[in-house]
Amino acid sequence: MYRYDQHDQQLVDARVAEFRDQTRRYLDGSLSADEFRHLRLRNGLYIQRFAPMLRISIPYGLLSSPQMRMLAHIARKYDKGYGHFTTRQNIQFNWPKLEEVPDILADLATVQMHAIQTSGNCIRNITSDPFAGAAADELVDPRPYCELTRQWATFHPEFNWLPRKFKIAFSSSTKDRAATRVHDIGIHIVRNAAGELGYEVYVGGGLGRTPIIGVKIRDFLPEADLLSYCEAILRIYNLLGRRDNMYKARIKILVKEMGLAAFAEKVEAEWATIKDGPLKLKDGDLERMKAQFSQFELDPAAAEDGSYARKLSEDSAFAAWTRRNLKDHRVPGYKLVFLSLKARGVAPGDVSAEQMDAIADLADRFAFGELRATHDQNLVFTDVRQQDLYPLWQALSRLGLATPNIGLLTDVICCPGLDFCSLSNASSIAVAEEIFDRFEDLDYQHDIGSIKLNMSGCMNGCGHHSVGHIGILGVDKKGEEWYQITLGGSSGNDASLGDRTGPSVERAHIADAIQTIVETYLQERLSEEEGFLACYRRVGMPPFKAKLYAEGQT
Repeated sequence: MYRYDQHDQQLVDARVAEFRDQTRRYLDGSLSADEFRHLRLRNGLYIQRFAPMLRISIPYGLLSSPQMRMLAHIARKYDKGYGHFTTRQNIQFNWPKLEEVPDILADLATVQMHAIQTSGNCIRNITSDPFAGAAADELVDPRPYCELTRQWATFHPEFNWLPRKFKIAFSSSTKDRAATRVHDIGIHIVRNAAGELGYEVYVGGGLGRTPIIGVKIRDFLPEADLLSYCEAILRIYNLLGRRDNMYKARIKILVKEMGLAAFAEKVEAEWATIKDGPLKLKDGDLERMKAQFSQFELDPAAAEDGSYARKLSEDSAFAAWTRRNLKDHRVPGYKLVFLSLKARGVAPGDVSAEQMDAIADLADRFAFGELRATHDQNLVFTDVRQQDLYPLWQALSRLGLATPNIGLLTDVICCPGLDFCSLSNASSIAVAEEIFDRFEDLDYQHDIGSIKLNMSGCMNGCGHHSVGHIGILGVDKKGEEWYQITLGGSSGNDASLGDRTGPSVERAHIADAIQTIVETYLQERLSEEEGFLACYRRVGMPPFKAKLYAEGQT
């Protein structure tokens, strides 16, 4: 866990005081709504459908137990008793009072948290693999690289007023769990043929109303040049990105219109002028950053425990949970544990204050006081001994956080939709609940296998529908809720955008439509080992479209 030094704390405390004064001046009429808008957005404060919404930064998804308890306190004191984890490893509170937001930020500062640059046309929260530092397929821990980038990006004077928002993600594993190809900059930490560490760099990815998969701009960037190369990309975007049309202002549009070769040529020319300057990482910079992260003493004898195997054979419900909600750890005898935030009757990603407090206690007891937020709106404990898995599962079951559905159809990624968002065209949460009810039977879900179902209530795509194996997008038709469906998307190593099935489906038939798609997949797959994405890529759209739009289906 990265620990603030005195400079970090001074910076955050000063920002709290600054925003408190700005809020006071807005409330007494000294600042107009237009003047205040840009100030509040830089502090994560939106005006939503029914109330303000505050988005709090969780850099690269990493939380400590004291921070989780503070989030529980905020949910209880300033909100309606819960928070909502997002697809960008942040948490949102949907009901704060505007006049109390400075108090919330002050409370956050006491546990080294903030809402700086979680909105606005600036560099947003740096995201990464939620398994970072513990993944079995990891080259190096990407978190120190993320933190260096976060510190460079925070309050960067040149990039405080970009044409549009800007997002950066890191991955250091063979499997991309950070959706790097749908970020403005995606960075893979790699080794070259000489064994040197460096970066494979992608640029121009993004979702929203014009989804685009990022393209590789650099096969290998030397390790020391991380910040200067990012600076060069941002400078070209800041100079040439459109400011006359917000829908065409993202870097993905600039790269597409210029072409990768022309864009890369300008980046390389700009980089040549700055790469040997003060942004070049020096010997020891990364080591010092690594030292800022707490290190755990993992038990070398953990793999010798025999109780885990006995519990697997004795308790079938526990065994079912381990098959879906555990992942391999780099150290034998340890596991990565998913806490499912996709229980029946709960909005995907929502956690109550009581659950937050209990999660913090469990983190202290079983996971060295740390946890992670994922891109799929779940939580993870990354360092749990296998002998602790059974009592942890029992505790999570009592809390409603042990649904064994990670990666299955009911593990839905879902934005708040019409329930909260002023931009939304259609409901998301209610549709997710209908789909959950339709596929609640876990045996049926296991027969279906892994499927990523993503849903957004509008074209902004906060639910990442464009890269779901099955994507659902809410649209408005003369005041009625309809839904477009896409198939074949992916945010992983094989990143791709989903293909539209055809005309949108009315609200009353959306759950039926998803069932038709699933049943078509089960009929078309070659075997149980052929996943939905592989099946779709083999057979294409025709069989799905034929069944979906058969008479009476939609």
